[in-house]
Amino acid sequence: MTAATGLRMYTKAQPRDAQHQLIERYAPLVKRIAYHLLGRLPASVQVEDLIQAGMIGLLEAAKKYDSSKGASFETFAGIRIRGSMLDEVRKGDWAPRSVHRNSRMVSDAIRKIEARTGRDAKDHEVAAELQLSLEDYYGILGDTLGSRLFSFDDLLQDGEHGGLAEDAEHSHSPAHELEDQRFQGALADAIANLPEREKLVLSLYYDEELNLKEIGEVLGVSESRVSQLHSQCAARLRARLGEWRAH
Repeated sequence: MTAATGLRMYTKAQPRDAQHQLIERYAPLVKRIAYHLLGRLPASVQVEDLIQAGMIGLLEAAKKYDSSKGASFETFAGIRIRGSMLDEVRKGDWAPRSVHRNSRMVSDAIRKIEARTGRDAKDHEVAAELQLSLEDYYGILGDTLGSRLFSFDDLLQDGEHGGLAEDAEHSHSPAHELEDQRFQGALADAIANLPEREKLVLSLYYDEELNLKEIGEVLGVSESRVSQLHSQCAARLRARLGEWRAH
């Protein structure tokens, strides 16, 4: 079922006036999130599909929102909208297998180097471990941007099979919730121990919601270099959290 079909089916079950008021009021939020996500996705992803999926998320948020929990509706809806958009993108499986394979290859190389040296793996060391030139290594990093790391939870997925985070998202068992809490703690530690520049890229990208060009202006580097740093950061985190993906 497409996002558009799902939206039509969902809205039929809702009071028409309430639907229109909700969509009219929060459509700008849906569009804002859609265009922000679009900047980190391949050209094959259409903004119209993101917006349609986001509208479904908006209507689901309205149905499930509980003001007694403390969060504002806009905050709650933003999470549901973004989640619906990412779910829609994942259904397409648009990332080539070679991208997933190369992403795992980079993470494995980083893991080996850091286990051997006890410090952050450097760009030229990863390239040497992979028996690639630095230019070819940067090319791989550029290819993986956008096809990986939609959110921090996605770090547990290998691109072709689900991981712990995906299971936890769909399960409310105490065991899953405890495991997810432990993962969040491990992830926080892994982020805290990133090289300073990669940590800054993450903060500007996810917390401040700057795009790659804007981050480049802050760091004084090119947009392509920011792309490389982002992808290498993702690979480094996956390498350091490898034990969780093995569960």
